[in-house]
Amino acid sequence: MMVLPDIKREVRDRNDIVDIISSYVSLKRHGGNYVGLCPFHNEKTPSFSVNQRDQYFYCFGCHAGGDVFTFLQKYENMTFPEALKFLADRAGVALPEVEMTEEMKRNVNRKKQIFEALKAAENFFYQQLRSERGALGKRYFEQRQLTDETLHKFHLGYSLQYSDALVNYLRKKGYPDDIILDAGLAGHSEREGLYDKFTNRVMFPIYDPAGKVIGFGGRVMGEGTPKYLNSPETSFFEKRKNLYALQLARASKASQFILCEGYMDVISMHQAGFTQAVASLGTSFTPEQAMLLKRFERDIYLAYDSDHAGTDAALRAISILRQTGLVARVINMQPYKDPDEFIKNLGAEEYQKRIDEAENGFLFEIRILRKNYKTDDPAEKTKFETEVARKLCVFSEELERENYLNAVAEQYGIPKDSLKKRVISEAAREGLKSAQERVQIRPVQTEKKSNAEEHAKYAQRLLLTWLNEDRSCFTRVKEYISAEDFTDPLYRRIAEKMFADLEAGVFRPVEIIGMFDELEEQEAASQVFQTKLGTEVAKEDKEKALRDIVLRVKQESFDQASGTLGSDVNALNRVVEGKHILEKLRKIDRI
Repeated sequence: MMVLPDIKREVRDRNDIVDIISSYVSLKRHGGNYVGLCPFHNEKTPSFSVNQRDQYFYCFGCHAGGDVFTFLQKYENMTFPEALKFLADRAGVALPEVEMTEEMKRNVNRKKQIFEALKAAENFFYQQLRSERGALGKRYFEQRQLTDETLHKFHLGYSLQYSDALVNYLRKKGYPDDIILDAGLAGHSEREGLYDKFTNRVMFPIYDPAGKVIGFGGRVMGEGTPKYLNSPETSFFEKRKNLYALQLARASKASQFILCEGYMDVISMHQAGFTQAVASLGTSFTPEQAMLLKRFERDIYLAYDSDHAGTDAALRAISILRQTGLVARVINMQPYKDPDEFIKNLGAEEYQKRIDEAENGFLFEIRILRKNYKTDDPAEKTKFETEVARKLCVFSEELERENYLNAVAEQYGIPKDSLKKRVISEAAREGLKSAQERVQIRPVQTEKKSNAEEHAKYAQRLLLTWLNEDRSCFTRVKEYISAEDFTDPLYRRIAEKMFADLEAGVFRPVEIIGMFDELEEQEAASQVFQTKLGTEVAKEDKEKALRDIVLRVKQESFDQASGTLGSDVNALNRVVEGKHILEKLRKIDRI
């Protein structure tokens, strides 16, 4: 896509990368950067870093990296034109008419076809439920006491018992097999060819927050397995990043979201008037879903099953929500198991009372914890109080911690002063630190230098990182190194622009990242500026270490040029010049 550099730069500069990423990822300040859990791979220790000064991100775990455009392309599965328009609209930047390449046009058209196929499938399932062949599905929803209005609101449907009903329907609509497959609507086998992913199931369309169909959930009719089946994971349908019925709940005037476990719980609650209900997509609640909810600035009420499994799920969700900065409350549904049963038996008015009386998430944790101890036994009581003190250490703000300490002490008859001393003791032992101090970036994984090529590339990356972090070095380094000395083509392109910009005093790493079109190249460019020495270098030894790196890069350049001698005059000139500079470098011990 031909975009004027000035336009791209203006859009990027008017969208701070920390503001954008923090709406998806919970970030904590750590030194000069912001860190959090990587949204592109599963991890428990933060390895995802956002550099606000230079406006790029990098993950030390999976090596994802790039600028604000890259992030949206990877996380939201946007094309570059979509990311550019999204950010331009957000910043109020008027975009000129731009011409897309043929490849970009094909990608945009393919994406459009996939979403059109999903919408067509939704309509097909919807119509089948209302036909004679959908009687089985219709009966199921009638037994669940759903009204026609609710069936329509959620666009519920039915997939026929035939294994090619939807595939044939979509083919007749003109959708090619590869689009049907990529939409997650069909599977493929050598014997059967293309076959329907969903058969003999009541169908629950799943939408993104904007209301676009991105997948389906299906409950089997009868004894088939699995009982519940979701669309396969695709680039646009990731269960951990979406919530069922959020496109409806976001329009609710309620001051909270109610988080449920299943689709039917959500549907039943909406039918009863609780239109703020949402649910995970057949998986445990995830940090990505927490961040999705955080965008709407509402409290989160948990309506999980009241059995042991539901309690465990609630405890996990409370922890995730707290880490995201959200307050959780737990709705008591006893003596019934779930919201659907509760509302059917006691009605919406009684359920509203339970919402009003919902228990604070932390106090819920303490109440569940207490069940593990016999508090009439002094030894058990001490263990319980110690565990309470340990849990209170999660609150980094003194006022918040004090309020919870007072509430717990009063509720469980624990002397406040004793509990406070215990908290201080636990803090001294485990370290009561602020949230930002508890964050630790994983140590940089040094690359395996199993061969000479990798060894040389590592040295080139290391030099580029060094020049970025201490730009005053450039005036000394340029005497010995030029962009031509970088033997890796990608690094040479980076060095060419970097050296020119450093010379002009206008260097910005994000401009380097932005000059590449492919996401893989953007990630590689981000990695270039995150390469570290395997060991710490004392301040007085830095100049010597810099000299050693420059020498290594120059030696590799000399060796490569020597190997291409012959009729290549440029190579000959590089060899002669390189030999002279190498001799000069070997005579000094620092730059």
